[in-house]
Amino acid sequence: MKALQIAATGMSAQQTRVEVISNNLANMSTTGYNARRAEFADLHYQQAMRPGTISAVDGTMIPAGVQMGLGARPTAVTITLAQGALVQTGGDLDVAIDGLGYIEVEMPSGVSAYTRDGALKRSAEGLIVTSDGFGVAPGITIPSDARSVAINADGEVYAYFTDQVEPEMLGQLTLASFTNEKGLEAIGSNLFLETGASGPAMISMPGEDGLGILRQGYLEESAVDPVREITELIKAQRGYELNAKVITAADQMLGATVQVR
Repeated sequence: MKALQIAATGMSAQQTRVEVISNNLANMSTTGYNARRAEFADLHYQQAMRPGTISAVDGTMIPAGVQMGLGARPTAVTITLAQGALVQTGGDLDVAIDGLGYIEVEMPSGVSAYTRDGALKRSAEGLIVTSDGFGVAPGITIPSDARSVAINADGEVYAYFTDQVEPEMLGQLTLASFTNEKGLEAIGSNLFLETGASGPAMISMPGEDGLGILRQGYLEESAVDPVREITELIKAQRGYELNAKVITAADQMLGATVQVR
């Protein structure tokens, strides 16, 4: 009775699907978040009779054979690349990427991470950092006596001072792109790491090489579609219930077999 094990793999698959959906819904308000989608594949097959086997009766070839599937397994949890809506905040250091690209972040370990969360802050030393205090590459420091800060679409950062008419350029923000964005490794806090699957980071100026531009005073909202997620949740729940019914039916069949006298 393989139905018990097969249905159990189906329940496990639907449980994984529900967990991915719940994570998407939990991040409905996360800046720059893209929804994830669970993908599955069938397990290996037990070949009771292989297709193309020669019949021992008259030498003809069996066209289909008998292949018994053994369930399902998760293959990937992929990210759905989509731009979230840009919402105006008015913050001097809030920047949204309008188009492709990631902001490079310098981790304490020296490794570069990447994010689309443009809710940037100013450290005690005046350095532009993320909400977690990680420096944004290239390191740009805002003088303590700066009256205000302006960031144009090309990523140029300017500071305005009380005793100066013209602004002073502090530095240039850059963006990173990848051959395969879905190959990035998510590490939490809206950060991603480069992997062998993503390919190396290609650093360019905003607006160049197909990259997006920066919008000061805006943030990118989460790209999660709650209606779609609720629909997927209902489908996953029904799939889980159906596999549970298969386990119940298999158990009843085994019970009937044991009671035979």
